[in-house]
This record gives sequence, structure tokens and C-alpha cells, in this order.
Amino acid sequence: MTTKEIADKLVELCRQGQNLEAEDLLYHSDVVSLEADGSEVKGLEAVKGKTQWFLDNHEIHSASIPEYYVGQNSFSVIFEVEVTPKGGERMAMKELGVYAVSDGKVVHEQFHNVAG
Repeated sequence: MTTKEIADKLVELCRQGQNLEAEDLLYHSDVVSLEADGSEVKGLEAVKGKTQWFLDNHEIHSASIPEYYVGQNSFSVIFEVEVTPKGGERMAMKELGVYAVSDGKVVHEQFHNVAG
């Protein structure tokens, strides 16, 4: 798959709430994921575990991807999510996800908090 095909498919699946399926289909087994707080996980199963933890510990009220941009070997996605963490208060989150692609798979993702 090309970088554009990967980006298009990831956005399509995430817009449908199929984030785990996107990871299964599009991520390399040795993918590295960096969160905005600096935490890092390595490997597809660890990334899927992180995603599952988020889904299990947050009530998702809305989620959207208003924009994404594709480069030659990378792409970026704007995520806007409104959630209530278990035991917490409802909040809006906006993140920029930056993805590196090699040999037709996502090999690296990094998230950044976006103000405003």
C-alpha cells in the first residue's frame, strides 16, 4: 500500500470507530508509539493494548477526524474527541497524530496535544 492508501484507510476505519482493526491491518509488528506525555510502547500487541485500555476506560461521546495530510513517507491526522474518563469529568481532546510509513506499514506514530 502507498502512504496515501494507508492514510485513507486509517482515517476511514477510525471514523467508523474501528481503531483496533486499523492497527491490525495497517501497522507493522514492530511499530513504535509515542504519546504526548512522552510514554512509549513498542510492538503491535502493546499498541493495541494501549488502544484497548483507552476504549475500556473512557466513555466516548464524539470522535472525529476533520483533517489529515499525506506526505511521501508520512502522514498526519487531527483527532477531535470528547470523552469522560472513568471516575472523571467530561472533556474535549484534540490531538495531532504523526505516522511514519515504511514498506507499506505504519512503523511509528507520535501524538501531540493541540491547543484550542
